[in-house]
Amino acid sequence: MNGIGGDAFALVWDGNRMHGLNASGRAPRQWTREHFSQYSSMPYRGWDSVTVPGAVSGWRELSQRFGALPFADLFESAIRYARDGYIVSPIVSRQWAGQIPDIKNMPGFAAAFAPVGRAPHPGERFVCPGQAATLEAIAKSDGEHFYRGPIAAAIAAHARATGGLIDESDLGEHRADWVDPISMAYRDVELHEMGPNGQGIAALMALGILDKTEFERPDLDSTAFYHYQIEAMKLAFADVYRYVGDPSVMTDVTGEHLLDPEYLSKRAKLVNPAAAMFPGPGKLHTGGTTYLTTADKNGIMVSLIQSNFKGFGSGIVVPDTGIALHNRGWGFNLIHDHPNEVGPRKRPFHTIIPGFLMRAGQPLMSFGVMGGSLQAQGHVQVTTRIADFGQNPQALIDAPRWRIMDDNASVMVEWNFPQQAVVGLTKLGHKVLVADRFSDEFGGSQAIMRMSEGYLGASDHRKDGQAVGF
Repeated sequence: MNGIGGDAFALVWDGNRMHGLNASGRAPRQWTREHFSQYSSMPYRGWDSVTVPGAVSGWRELSQRFGALPFADLFESAIRYARDGYIVSPIVSRQWAGQIPDIKNMPGFAAAFAPVGRAPHPGERFVCPGQAATLEAIAKSDGEHFYRGPIAAAIAAHARATGGLIDESDLGEHRADWVDPISMAYRDVELHEMGPNGQGIAALMALGILDKTEFERPDLDSTAFYHYQIEAMKLAFADVYRYVGDPSVMTDVTGEHLLDPEYLSKRAKLVNPAAAMFPGPGKLHTGGTTYLTTADKNGIMVSLIQSNFKGFGSGIVVPDTGIALHNRGWGFNLIHDHPNEVGPRKRPFHTIIPGFLMRAGQPLMSFGVMGGSLQAQGHVQVTTRIADFGQNPQALIDAPRWRIMDDNASVMVEWNFPQQAVVGLTKLGHKVLVADRFSDEFGGSQAIMRMSEGYLGASDHRKDGQAVGF
């Protein structure tokens, strides 16, 4: 779900102000409309789903701007785990095994990640010596070898040999960007997100719509509590899937248009307290992931998310490097002149988003919710629980989740979702699906809340993870 060949984003509170880092990669220069005319939809696996991996550039930028240790020192533990191995947990083993049938024949995959023809069983040790060598090269070169050195050459050579279009120039011209985050006030808190090309704007739009509905605040975990959130999220998704892409091509409808209070008020009027709807985009006037958060004694707080996208991503692994290349290009579409149409050197629509809550101009909580399109939805669920009901981080992370599916109509809920809410939502016209006990559809979350005397950390029971202080 996370690796050297993926992308990353981060929000950093430096003690005085918020910074945003977009370390997502761009499409190869040869990714033209003509090249993709052979497809009816964006490829899910293989080379035509591989954009330039940006995570390594993100590591370097964060270290150079805010780090207190030499860059090379940061890699010592990771190199040791790659070379000497680690014991695979039950959750990771199950998810790893689920990937094998789909990608076992992809170039380079089996040799690196299924050397005995299968995923490691729970309790088995997995080693990846090629990854150790790659991490050493990145550490010694401040990441230069990945984009303008032997690792870049190995990625490009593997592409040429096995049908890919990414080359040395694509890697060499990559850059991560420091940007200003975007935000939305909801009750007495303010949610900060990365702007497009990410989906964080959807969470902000949904909160803006919720804040402008004219209904009484519903009881916690009631049918209305979930109904209003789901309806606001569907409205936001309808707009985001239509208008959001690489910000450099979002000229007719910008992020500012989508967050305009007057526009969100109009969208809020569409929320019907007595019935579910299946909305389309509004008319505007020219208008598989790993998360971590950390905080220190100086008040610096980091919300960071990194991903290979769908499990092992594209399935392609660069020989002898341990680099599983992501499939973030799958986030593009083939709709002519759409802001998110695939094209050379564009960034695709991204699902991974770090979150950060502020209150009265001061940091309240850094957090994230893994899980593809669930992430924006999860940010809304976390924010409403803390702003409307004051739940603590562990309680709001443990609470049962809902997830609007990719059709922007069906709603999947966890196995322990309140039964009265399942019945109530169904009566309102929602297409409710109750998930199996160990479904992976609801992601995982971590959070750090800033307290008057320190920090409070929380970690999700749905994934491997922990909250730790030292």
